Amino acid sequence: MSRYRRADIPGATYFFTVVTYRRRPTLCDAPVRGALRDAVKKVQSRHPFTIDAWVSLPDHLHTIWTLPAGDANYAMRWSLIKRRVSLACAEHYHRTNWMTASKIKHRESTFWQRRYWEHCITTESDYSRHRDYIAINPVKHGLVTQVRDWPYSTFHRDVERGIYPLDWGGASAISCLPTN
Repeated sequence: MSRYRRADIPGATYFFTVVTYRRRPTLCDAPVRGALRDAVKKVQSRHPFTIDAWVSLPDHLHTIWTLPAGDANYAMRWSLIKRRVSLACAEHYHRTNWMTASKIKHRESTFWQRRYWEHCITTESDYSRHRDYIAINPVKHGLVTQVRDWPYSTFHRDVERGIYPLDWGGASAISCLPTN
């Protein structure tokens, strides 16, 4: 069995990439967005964390979370969120023909990939690069030509907060971002 080393720093800020199983383009579907929003709110109410940035694309999402002081358990939070979304969306999105012995053994659905990418953010410049990466991601993937045109992102919230100008980030901004 593989043993994955994950950052374990209480109160830290983390960047995550979470991907749908077989990269199925479902995350922008209205029922999935609703289930994801509900799952995050439910988990946040019991296990607080701050969402610093978020973008949902059809087959993956990126987010930055800051955990409370003394708490490093993002894995439990992701497990609860993914489980809630999988259960809420099972009727329309579960694929019985995709169930493998491994998926059955690990009690997984056919909605999410088993693992996710996490990165502990330790500097202000690292934080800024990852926040920019999240904002520009829909442009990077050719879904829009301007960041402001993608509705499934915290970019508009960040514009209201003065973090970005509304015209920030077109296709020419992609070359300066990290390659996660």
